[in-house]
Amino acid sequence: MHKYQRTLEKPAGCSGIGLHSGKKVNLKIHPAPANHGIKFIRTDLPDNPEVPALFNMVVDTSLATVIGSGGVIVSTIEHLMASLAGLSIDNARVELDSYEMPIMDGSAAHFTDLIKTAGIQKLSDPRSYFVIRHPIELKENGKSVVAHPFPAQKISCTIEYSHPLIQKQTFSIELSDEAFEQLISRARTFGFKHEVEYMKQFGLARGGSLDNAVVIDDKDVLNEDGLRYEDEFVRHKILDCIGDFSLLGLPIIGHIVTYKSGHAFNQAFLQKFFDQKESWSTRTLSDLEDPDPHLSKSLAI
Repeated sequence: MHKYQRTLEKPAGCSGIGLHSGKKVNLKIHPAPANHGIKFIRTDLPDNPEVPALFNMVVDTSLATVIGSGGVIVSTIEHLMASLAGLSIDNARVELDSYEMPIMDGSAAHFTDLIKTAGIQKLSDPRSYFVIRHPIELKENGKSVVAHPFPAQKISCTIEYSHPLIQKQTFSIELSDEAFEQLISRARTFGFKHEVEYMKQFGLARGGSLDNAVVIDDKDVLNEDGLRYEDEFVRHKILDCIGDFSLLGLPIIGHIVTYKSGHAFNQAFLQKFFDQKESWSTRTLSDLEDPDPHLSKSLAI
């Protein structure tokens, strides 16, 4: 965990296509000052409107995480947000000239490499965290997300599919910049062949291909190179969760446990998180070096 806020040392950019729109988009990530947060700027629109990357800006979660304000949207932000959160970047201005983020290879690896190549700058302002004091739980229709008190940033995810290649998979990780890069960032989005074909019939997934997603039929992975990890499916779900939970605006010190969750359910949990203010506090690492008695007991710090 980092004591101070961070941003990029210099701008970094790339070009690609949107997964659902199929449109080419140019992306550039700029450094930003302390307490700026992550903001997306649409350079293709008059006056270059911006949308903060916060949970209360989410306008759609049906196929991806979409934020919007004043009729301006930015779609499919979760992979870049995962890279920013995974590398502990608190402040950045993200410029793009279309409404959908580029999908690149379907993982967060390219964005992670971009940020690392640009370099990371430590700022002088302290970094604040949400510290879980009491469990926060959302359970509904066989899905769940629970945040437990824990003295580090940890996430555990379980998925279950009837498909023989996936079935039940669980992965757990204590987050650090290195762990995210090595264990999570390369896990690609995945889909079933019949679902991809169905979406394309309705004008969706126009940019989807075997170059930017793992596609499986009734029994096999259709990508020639196969999987990057044996459990790539659940690792990508963790990637999505990291991106979605980053929309709280501050990182979480606690253990997040998800079961069969997705973008929509993650968003519902974030709403409950803010409704249950008695269950968390905001602290800096300096605060936690001399915590109050309740935190000392619950976090063992």
